[in-house]
Formats: sequence, structure tokens, C-alpha cells
Amino acid sequence: MEKIDTICIIDDDEIYQLFTKKSILRINDRYEILSYINGRDAMQGLQQRLDAKSEMPDLILLDINMPVMDGWQFMESFLAVLPQIDKKITIYIVSSSIAPSDKEKAHSYASIAGFISKPLDVETLQKLLLVNTVQ
Repeated sequence: MEKIDTICIIDDDEIYQLFTKKSILRINDRYEILSYINGRDAMQGLQQRLDAKSEMPDLILLDINMPVMDGWQFMESFLAVLPQIDKKITIYIVSSSIAPSDKEKAHSYASIAGFISKPLDVETLQKLLLVNTVQ
């Protein structure tokens, strides 16, 4: 049975990150949680894990609107290294954007499993973790 062990949160909102981390740990305190405040830091962190042959995340919760490198730029960089990753990583856009174009763009990426509007509540998070656990 495969399960989610490592979750990555990429979002510049520190309050959202704190709430999401606490919510995840309430669901299961054994998850490893990685967090980054922008796409560039996330790419650097994930590349370091890849180079060190460390566990890559099973699930990424990705914001769109961030400074330095936004979610779409992150996706382009991530797709470039994806062939080096030997596991399936599920990505959800979690954004406060209400622009239909952002939802359409999210659906245009085969690597993005869905678009979730903020705020991300505990019930939705539980469903994500349950749905994305392969048994």
C-alpha cells in the first residue's frame, strides 16, 4: 500500500501556511511537511532533495500569486525536472484567484489534479489526503 508521507506547501501567506500545517498534523502527525514562500525557493528545495536522493513530496499545494516566482513559473520549472523524479506527485492549485482563466490554465496542465479556492478548510484537506492515498 502506498500512502502520502510528504506534503509540500508553496505559498507566500504565512498565516495560511501555519493553518494548513496545523490542520495536516491534526489529521495525521506523521506527515513530513515542506513549506516554501515562493516558487523559486520551492524549486531550489526540491532540487536539493532530488540531488540528495531524499524523499520527494507526494502532494504539493501550490499558490498562484507569489513574489519572486509565481505558481505558473514554478510549474514550468517543475515540469523540466519531472522526468528525473521516479514517483507520482499530485499537485493542487490552492488560490484565492477567482479568475476563470486561472482555473482553465490549471486544467491545461496534466500534472495538476485540480483547483481549490482558498480558504482551504480541514474537510477539503481530509478529502485530498484520502483521495490521493493509493491502496
